[in-house]
Amino acid sequence: MPKIAEHELSLSRIINAPPEKVFRAWADPDLLIEWWAPLPYRTSHAVIDMRPGGAFNTTMHAPTGEIYENLGIFLDVVANQRLVFTDAFREGWVPGDRPFMTGYVTFEDAGNGATKYVARALHWTAEDMQTHREMGFEEGWNAAAEQMEALLQRL
Repeated sequence: MPKIAEHELSLSRIINAPPEKVFRAWADPDLLIEWWAPLPYRTSHAVIDMRPGGAFNTTMHAPTGEIYENLGIFLDVVANQRLVFTDAFREGWVPGDRPFMTGYVTFEDAGNGATKYVARALHWTAEDMQTHREMGFEEGWNAAAEQMEALLQRL
């Protein structure tokens, strides 16, 4: 899988659900809060306005009590195919405090009701990429994808 950015972390997997359902898990705030944070973290709130410039805000809670408010916007939305979001801006194209990453997620029909799911985290610097790696990118994003797949099996 070719990288699309110099400072990229990514995961690619087959999700046992069609692209429309996987996209819905991202688009519906009530669904997103069920899978977004890898356990034992949890997500308590999500604001999703799926259009370029629309809000993509989540509030995550660590088991130790810390609260992480992630504020950003969507840059690109192609239903059932692609989402691009960033924390570089807030709703209304207001610059963020300190840009950390841009997410680039694709949903490709893999046949037999499955989706090739690719999630990329694109960072401005090698240091930010390393920080994200040390935060547990691989384990966390894979755990969240597994939680999403389990949720989709119940829908």
